[in-house]
Amino acid sequence: MTDRLFSPFRLGPLTLANRIVCLPMYLAYPDPDHEVNSLVLDYYSEMADSGAGMVVVENATVEPRGLTNPRSLLASEDRFVPGLARLAAVIKARGVPAVLQLHHAGRHAKRPDRIAPSAVETWGVTPRVMDQADVDRVVAAFAAGAVRAKAAGFGAVELHGGMGYLLTQFLSARTNLRHDGYGGELAGRMRFPLEVLAAVQAAVGDDFPVGYRFLAHECVPGGITLDETLPFARELARAGAAYLSVMAGCYDSPPQYVMDDRQEACMTPFAAAIKQELPAMPVIAAGRIQRPETAQAILSDGAADLVGLGRIVFADPLWPRKASGQIAEPITECTPTCSLCFKRIIAQKPAYCARWTKERRERFLERVGG
Repeated sequence: MTDRLFSPFRLGPLTLANRIVCLPMYLAYPDPDHEVNSLVLDYYSEMADSGAGMVVVENATVEPRGLTNPRSLLASEDRFVPGLARLAAVIKARGVPAVLQLHHAGRHAKRPDRIAPSAVETWGVTPRVMDQADVDRVVAAFAAGAVRAKAAGFGAVELHGGMGYLLTQFLSARTNLRHDGYGGELAGRMRFPLEVLAAVQAAVGDDFPVGYRFLAHECVPGGITLDETLPFARELARAGAAYLSVMAGCYDSPPQYVMDDRQEACMTPFAAAIKQELPAMPVIAAGRIQRPETAQAILSDGAADLVGLGRIVFADPLWPRKASGQIAEPITECTPTCSLCFKRIIAQKPAYCARWTKERRERFLERVGG
């Protein structure tokens, strides 16, 4: 039975038809001009048609120096609003709430002018240490990006605090070596992400949800763990974050420290820990939630309020409709040992799935030029 999985859920002013969230998944679909294109529109139309209750669009970077990859969306100038409006519209046309994820890569930006809380080398490059002017500018850039998202018609924004990006770089003592008010003890390291949240909330108003992609555990020696992320979650809740979308692991995580992401529901224990700490906070669980029965169990056990699907729904965009019984065909499963989509992204080529039909793969490769 999947009754709870397909029960509605209220997220502030948003009504979700069910508890399934299409997670933000970077696919290298935008062109190098950072604009919304037909590939992006078609993908998110398909996600909105999937039967999920909410769709989160990935990695809209708030300033160019925060770009992780050249094939990423930007929300840094008003000229990007018309494209973002087309994107929000194709999602909302299916009756699904559309959320835009706001992003800054910090030390992980693939830019020569990358900035970070501290001079911690990344991929052979040492970033410039952010001064107060940089901090103020980036806080303002997140707020301005949120205003553009709202103007474009998105129903909410999500601050990207996952994968070891800038918000987490301030939080983690491993990457934050500062001795000013933004470093030192946990209270200082929490200051920057909490200032970003407050600035975004002030910019968009009380009726516009601001969620948080929440890194519960870095899975790296010396990195943040639940000992520090649970207190941080309490502060986010106190500050009025609309939800926490919980994940674990980051770019620096060595294989021996990362949970086996081939295992179903591998990150659910972290979501459950956050939910136990904050019963009133809407929590999204993620991490290879492959079977509908697993998703239902997560919800029934109270480990989370919503389940997030990334590669799972990329492999089978009809997963929600099949899980609900609307479509009788079996679910096409994401192969745990396959990494084709990641290999494509690393090569800066638009991603596709090895589980797609041969005809669909061929059409896609012809469209993107191989």
